[in-house]
Amino acid sequence: MAIRRALSRFLLSASLLLPVTAAGAETGVESRLSELLGSNDAAGFEKAIEPRDFVFPDDHGPHPGFRNEWWYVTGNLDGEGGRRFGFELTIFRFALTPALPPAESAWRSNQVYIAHFAVTDADRERFFAAERFSRGALGLAGAASSPFRVWIEDWSIAAMDAGPPEQWRLQASDPGFAVDLALTAAKAPVLNGNAGLSQKSAEPGNASYYYSMPRWLTDGSLTLGDDTFSVSGLSWLDREWSTSALGADQLGWDWFALQLSDGSDLMFYNLRKLDGSQDEQSAGTWIHPDGTSLHLDRDDVEITVTDTWASPQGGIYPSAWILRVPQQGLELAIRPVMADQELFTTVRYWEGAVDVQGERHGVPIDGRGYVELTGYAE
Repeated sequence: MAIRRALSRFLLSASLLLPVTAAGAETGVESRLSELLGSNDAAGFEKAIEPRDFVFPDDHGPHPGFRNEWWYVTGNLDGEGGRRFGFELTIFRFALTPALPPAESAWRSNQVYIAHFAVTDADRERFFAAERFSRGALGLAGAASSPFRVWIEDWSIAAMDAGPPEQWRLQASDPGFAVDLALTAAKAPVLNGNAGLSQKSAEPGNASYYYSMPRWLTDGSLTLGDDTFSVSGLSWLDREWSTSALGADQLGWDWFALQLSDGSDLMFYNLRKLDGSQDEQSAGTWIHPDGTSLHLDRDDVEITVTDTWASPQGGIYPSAWILRVPQQGLELAIRPVMADQELFTTVRYWEGAVDVQGERHGVPIDGRGYVELTGYAE
């Protein structure tokens, strides 16, 4: 599910056409997710009210009638000598107004783009993260449908071949770390929720249009400092667009995206209320090896936290879990490849590569994945 995070002060400064900088990092101000993804100031934008027809590859591109949108790619990679890596590249689009009044300035835009890029070096227990901001003007950042491309400066996710199978290229670099990866879709898009309508809180319209592409065969290069590694593995794409999603009583979520050794995949988001209880809109999707899927309600998945990690900057995150899906005969133990995979961006959160061990119907199974944890630290 994507993250789905930015900073209200940054959006305010962008709306006033001030220079686009990492305002959250400079001011230390942080925003609750419910304030950003809530229903305030939604007038004039489209809302996710009822199921719609999805059209691919067109829906990989932007949906400017909605206020929020994100392209979210995570993956686990293997390099030479058994080196283990994880990566995240997420690009967010936020509309400041439903429409942009005519203006002579080429700098003016009602679209703000934010991107997060992170790499996990599991063997050396190192974590690298960076953030960028830009406005959707002068080619600095943007999104296009045909051919599909979304970018912020030289960070980009772009279609190489519409396929089938679809082939994309993902590129991002920051001082000290970089990736250049080719992705080939091994499964078609999977619609989450009710035919792609993912209700996030009880209020009508607090929902997103949400699909996943859970398996991309991935290969390319990953650079850390002066070392460049040839890497290969699996990636996961999450796509959402909405105008409002979270309710005022919701604090954050625990999101699991797991790729299992029998070819099946599991996505589940555990929405948490301000009092720490689980929200009834928590849900997920079980994806069979052939790509067919099954919707999972809150009561279909049981999650038990078995360990925690205390951030040196304050805040305690869950750090190991037992996840059960009784209807699938599934029981999994999930552990991060390293404890500290915390990002200090405009919204502070934990996003990291995990290993999976367990069984399905009594048969051993393993896998890898990514977990995202929001709302645990300020």
